[in-house]
Amino acid sequence: MPITTTELEIRLSGGAANSDPNASIGGAKSSTVLTDATLNNLFDDVSGAESAAGDVEYRMVYIHNADPSLTATALKIFISQDTTGTGDEIDIGLMAAANGATETAVANESTAPGGGVTFTHPTTDSGGLVEENIANGSHGGFWIKRTVNVGGAAKTTNTGIITINADTAE
Repeated sequence: MPITTTELEIRLSGGAANSDPNASIGGAKSSTVLTDATLNNLFDDVSGAESAAGDVEYRMVYIHNADPSLTATALKIFISQDTTGTGDEIDIGLMAAANGATETAVANESTAPGGGVTFTHPTTDSGGLVEENIANGSHGGFWIKRTVNVGGAAKTTNTGIITINADTAE
């Protein structure tokens, strides 16, 4: 039986017990699984001051393979739905650390990750970021960069969707 979508868990970073998405800026993999379709599940609201001046923030999440025996292969990560707001954008980049390792944390949400993390804006599976295979019980990961343009219009319930596709050898 192949790996199910529920077995590829998106977990916060920031320490084993971290449940605060605002603290998901690298460091150890959390046991907290990111919830789908929940407002502020990864980024907080943009304040008036942030909108007026523009703002760039970063989050790091792990892809945890919770399947009891299968390796996730041919992983592709892409932005399947751009943000619904016109004043911002999300971009993604693979973590610098090797799969199974801990990504180095940044000082705060406004600090870009080092180590050669490159952000792009792939919008299709064929153009998506290619993640190494993830063995059962292990993880890979990626960074998300949210850019709010100077003077970006306010939008409640602004959403975007990042998709991860994977295969298995069986």
